This record gives sequence, C-alpha cells and structure tokens, in this order.
Amino acid sequence: MRDGIENWRGYVYLAGVVVLYVPAVLLSGSTSFLLFALCPQAFMVLPAAPAVVAVVLLNAVHVGVLAVRARDLAEVTAPLLIAALVVVVVSMIGIWSQRTVAESDRRAELIAELNRSRDEVARLSRQAGVTAERQRLAADIHDTVAQGLSSVVMLIQAADADLDRDPSSVRRHLGLAVDTARDSLAEVRALVAALTPGALTASPLAQALHRLVERFGRETGLAARCTAGGAIRPLGTSIEVVLLRATQEALANVRRHAAAGAVTVRLDHGPDTVVLQVVDDGAGFDQDDTGDGYGLAAMRARVAQVRGTLTVRSGAGEGTTIRVEVPYS
Repeated sequence: MRDGIENWRGYVYLAGVVVLYVPAVLLSGSTSFLLFALCPQAFMVLPAAPAVVAVVLLNAVHVGVLAVRARDLAEVTAPLLIAALVVVVVSMIGIWSQRTVAESDRRAELIAELNRSRDEVARLSRQAGVTAERQRLAADIHDTVAQGLSSVVMLIQAADADLDRDPSSVRRHLGLAVDTARDSLAEVRALVAALTPGALTASPLAQALHRLVERFGRETGLAARCTAGGAIRPLGTSIEVVLLRATQEALANVRRHAAAGAVTVRLDHGPDTVVLQVVDDGAGFDQDDTGDGYGLAAMRARVAQVRGTLTVRSGAGEGTTIRVEVPYS
C-alpha cells in the first residue's frame, strides 16, 4: 500500500484529470477515447476503492455530457451500458493488477529479507570459522610450542644443576634441549604454513609416536615405550593429527603431574576404529575433583572433531589411562 504522501498526490492528480476532462468532453464528444488511458491511471496512483470511484466519475462525466446533448433516452442507453461495462472491466483488471503488484512487492521484500538472512548467516559462518581456526591454532600452539619450550626450560635447568658435578650430563641435557628446540621450530613452521605437524610430514603416525615417546623417555628419565598392534590402515591426516596431539598432551600431563616411573603408549588398528592408549603408573587423580582439567577439555574437543571418543580412567595412587577411539571413516 502506498504511503499517505503518494495517496494525496494521486488524489490531486485524478482531481485535475476529472476537472480537465469535463470541458474536453463538452468541447468534443470524440474525447471519450481518453478514457482508455485515464481509467487505468486511476489504479496506478490510488488504492482500489478511490480508483474505482475515479473511474465511475470519469465515465459519469462522459455519459452526463451525452445525456445533456441527447434528444431522447435511446441516445443515452447504449453509452450508459458501455460505460457501466467499462467501469466493471476496468475495475476488475485494476484491482487484479494492484493485487499482483502488491504480491510482487511482498515477494521482493521476502527475497530481500532472505538475502539479508543469507548474508548474516555467511557473516556468522565466517566468524565461527575464524573462531574455530583461532581455537585450533591455540590448541596446536599449546600442544607443540608451549610444551616444547617447557621441555627446553626443564632441560636447561637440569643442565645447570649438573654444571659443576657432571659435565657429561650437562652435554646430554643441552643436546636434548637443542633437539627439542629444533622439533618445536619445525612445528612452528608447519603451523605457519598450515601443514600437518612436523612429526607427521616425514613419517607415518606409528613412527612419529615412537620418536615422540623415545624423546620423552630421554628427557624425563622415565621408562617410556610405544607399541602398535593390528593391521595398519590409512587414517587420514586429520585423524593422525588428533592422535598425535592427544599423545603429546597426555605425555605433558605425565611430565607435569603424574610423578610416574613408567608410561606406555599403544596404538591399535581394529576392524572399524583405531585406538590410542596412554597408560602411566603415577599418582593418578580424583576425576570428581579434576573434571576436565589437565587439558582434557581441549583434548576431548579435538577428538570430537573426528567423531571420536575420549575416556579417562584414574584414581588417587592408581595411575592414569587415557583412551582415544576414532572411527576410520
């Protein structure tokens, strides 16, 4: 529906048309052909009801002038019937046209609203993608760079403690620190290049886990071993990254919290799923008190991204078992 300003302009325009049409008809009866142009204009500038009234007035002016000039009623009857038919037909077409235009306007508004909604969804999707990417990078940095730097600090502190009494131990600790720093640098470069973790670029997952556990044992002095079972099947980069990161986080927890003497990492390829287990004989923890602490929440979220599950078994003085199970497809 047109707003008030447009309606008043339409009223003024049609009033002017009627006022000018009267003398035109009085001057020449042949001006009746103008009705074919003026009647449709009524529905173009006014709502339906006023437009019908305008059409009636225009035709009434024409019939009225003919009636004044007519010598008998027979001369008016035919024009009157024609005018009535014109009013009916023009009104029906005009009202149908207005409804069609209104429906088109309504659909155009719906399309515009859908476009706005689509743009908003796209914006939110981009924002969610950015947030997810930031969370992924934060988790990767935590699992790689932060833990690597923590290991370097611990190794340098150990070297400093042995500086005056055991030079060979100092050299060993410093060598491990250099190796850890190089591995962390490779991880940083892989993150910057948006590639897979450095440990996976040069070897399969099982070998990467073996190297990770071996280095962990050398750095901590714990009895650390890595085993694998089942027929090896291709996992896909995303699953391998999740399993490697889960192992890194689990070993970091063993280093910081477990006070363990031994830790075992096992990778089993089953018929439908691959299972990773990290088992230590350390102090354990009460899961009711810890909840999703020790980085378990981030680990669980990462595993969920590949439709996997993470379970934790632990108790005070009973060690800890972290189990990650991921389907192949």
